[in-house]
Amino acid sequence: MKKYRILVVDDSAFMRRAICQILESDPHFTVVGIARNGLDAIEKVERLQPDLVTMDIEMPEMNGLAALEHIMKTFPTPIVMLSSYTKEGAKETVKALDLGAVDFFLKDSLLKNQADTKQVKEFLNRLREIIEAKLPKNAYDKRVIETKTSTIFDSNQLQIKRVGKDKRLAYDLVFIGCSTGGPSALKAILPYFPKDFPVPIVVAQHMPSGFTKPLADRFNSLCELHVKEAQNGETIFPGNIYIAPSGYQTQFEKRLDGTVQFIVDQEEVSKTMFKPSINISLTSAAPIFAERLLVIILTGMGVDGMEGCGRVKKHRGTVFVEAEESCVVYGMPKAVLEAGYADGQFLLSKMFQQIMAVI
Repeated sequence: MKKYRILVVDDSAFMRRAICQILESDPHFTVVGIARNGLDAIEKVERLQPDLVTMDIEMPEMNGLAALEHIMKTFPTPIVMLSSYTKEGAKETVKALDLGAVDFFLKDSLLKNQADTKQVKEFLNRLREIIEAKLPKNAYDKRVIETKTSTIFDSNQLQIKRVGKDKRLAYDLVFIGCSTGGPSALKAILPYFPKDFPVPIVVAQHMPSGFTKPLADRFNSLCELHVKEAQNGETIFPGNIYIAPSGYQTQFEKRLDGTVQFIVDQEEVSKTMFKPSINISLTSAAPIFAERLLVIILTGMGVDGMEGCGRVKKHRGTVFVEAEESCVVYGMPKAVLEAGYADGQFLLSKMFQQIMAVI
């Protein structure tokens, strides 16, 4: 069995021991080194060449954000941040994802739930899938790989009716679902929509509670469109990118006057581990928007979105998925593609132009 080499970076001796014990409980992993601060991490990444790094954020001498930025520029390596469950911790984690971290995990969830191995197992599975994705090191920051095999459907071959400028738009909603690697993938798409983009956009990104508001704030500073968290009872309007809030399920409801509003609540939370769940959102959106719904499934671990995309296709909507070559984890797009629900599969670098080609 191949063992994956992990570097653990944390200024707390207690946390280093705890993370090392968790990692070495899995036969797939071996801890090749520990680092006590960012400077130590930079030196050991270059010398030990680990398959993956777990990185604390708050450390003396050089913090995790500075170390992450340096490593991604000089010796790109998959880095998973270990975050604190605080408002400031959420902001810093979103910044880390913006700088190139592929994922994050809450420290508290690892320590608090060690007796219940569910959280630990999820942590280990996510690390393994990130490593096994084998994304080329020079692509972690931009993920714009060009290959001849990554596009299975050219936009000119898609059986989608396009309309002229003087006619009604082809779609009334663009829905984007993503998980592991999602924030950096979204950064390759959302900032490019012009301020007069005529269709509302809804994003469901798997995140723990409290992390989607900083994500929305961050994208609001990058995008021409207004970016905000979706709110219960809010009417959906063009000119906005709505982020489904973590810890809740975001669904759609059509009013008697024909407008569509968000239903954001916790009624469906216990039925799935994902909050928000792409499946739950799409199941409510599909019958409302029917053939006027465009769904984009980006990088992510697991199969959330597959069932929902099946409902979308049942109601004649359109589904695009990200190609394996640019995914951090080719789980969710693969599940949709293999189920036969994808109308097109595209590199991340081509996704925005494919969206614009059919709107």
